[in-house]
Amino acid sequence: MTVHFNKEGFEKALASGQLLMVDFWADWCGPCKMLAPVIEGLGDDYEGKAVVGKINVDEEQELAIRYGVMSIPTVIFFKDGEEVARKVGVLPAAQFTEVLDNYLG
Repeated sequence: MTVHFNKEGFEKALASGQLLMVDFWADWCGPCKMLAPVIEGLGDDYEGKAVVGKINVDEEQELAIRYGVMSIPTVIFFKDGEEVARKVGVLPAAQFTEVLDNYLG
C-alpha cells in the first residue's frame, strides 16, 4: 500500500522511526508518472516492513524545500527520522529495493 502524505501524516510517520521511502512528485511531471507503477508495486511488496509514500510537491512545497528537492521524481529514504539515502530520476525497482533491503537488515 502506498500512502499519500500531507505534512501532518509525514511528520507522524517520520516520528515513528520506521523505514520510510517517500516519492516527491507532481501531477504535471512525466517522469513521475513513469515511476508511479514502480512506487505502487514497492508499496505492496513492502507492506508491513516499510512505509512507502508519496508527497505531491505542489501541495506540500514546504516539505520539498526542507529536503532540498530540486528535481522530481526524487525518492528519499528515512530511518529513525533521518534521511539515509536519496535517488533522483526514473530508476528500476531494484535500485529502490537494494536500499530498502539494506536498511531492513
